[in-house]
Amino acid sequence: MGASGEDDWAEVWDARTAALERVLGSSRDQVLHAPVPFALGGHADIVVFPMQPLGVAYVTAELSGKPDASYADYELMICHRKDDSWGPNVISRLASYTQEAYIHVGDSMDIGSATPAGSTIEAFLFDNYGSFELFGETFQLRLCLGITKDELEFKLNAGAERLLTALKASGVYPFTDLQRSSVLTQ
Repeated sequence: MGASGEDDWAEVWDARTAALERVLGSSRDQVLHAPVPFALGGHADIVVFPMQPLGVAYVTAELSGKPDASYADYELMICHRKDDSWGPNVISRLASYTQEAYIHVGDSMDIGSATPAGSTIEAFLFDNYGSFELFGETFQLRLCLGITKDELEFKLNAGAERLLTALKASGVYPFTDLQRSSVLTQ
């Protein structure tokens, strides 16, 4: 990559980080880098945001960019109550999937085979956590929220909005707690 390509990358990175910080507050100045860059077919880099005193937000930093040079109109986000490597690893890998399929608000995705042993989480429910402006375009923060098997069934029968209401009322939202009881049985 020539100097102008590096300058463009830095310009986009700095603008994206500043835009995300306007929504989530200051980042930790911690970036979780993928071994193979996203643009070369690898996974997405992740920026870490403290959600004091509640937890940590991990956000991909590869999908949004300049007009006509973005991979999607959102960045993926996952929140944990404490530092965790599972969530950022999953959304880093999931970012490349967005090249094949668009992830809509209200969609769900079975992730049971990707969760750690003992996890009660079986799927992601996707929601719009917020939006940010970048190079005159609006992008969303697509929250990846871990849900249990019966919550997934409820979502499929009653709809995403009803499940999101229950998750918010129970204090689960926006966190993915890998070992929690269903909000439907509380």
